[in-house]
Amino acid sequence: MKYNHILVALELSEDSKVLIDKAVSLAEMIGAEVSLIHIDGNIGEVYPELIDIQAEPEQRPLNLHAMEQLHQLQNYTTFPLRHFFVGTGDLAAKLKSVVEDHGVDMIVCGHHHDFISHIISYSRRLINKSTVDMLVVPVD
Repeated sequence: MKYNHILVALELSEDSKVLIDKAVSLAEMIGAEVSLIHIDGNIGEVYPELIDIQAEPEQRPLNLHAMEQLHQLQNYTTFPLRHFFVGTGDLAAKLKSVVEDHGVDMIVCGHHHDFISHIISYSRRLINKSTVDMLVVPVD
């Protein structure tokens, strides 16, 4: 199968760079586009709509510190990003509309191999809700 649009689900950590590297490497090999998404699930659904900070860089849907971290991830790669969606709420719930509305055909997410991830696995929830192929990348 040829993938055309890869969406990378990021958290605010250095581990996200591993996910970006994997997605960009794959995209370069197959000629796909890459978009990023970060959904802050800790503050509820303050912003029901997603904001594309790639298209609207002046928008600030999260606090200043979070936005600085997101801009660092945005500038981490020289690969051209199609979109960088930012919002609040539940990532798994938001993915369906992003996948449908933007022609995403692969999602890249990370999975930690720590004690907390054995109890609460965010990647498992994404897998159960995803309607497209997923690449789950182990991160330390």
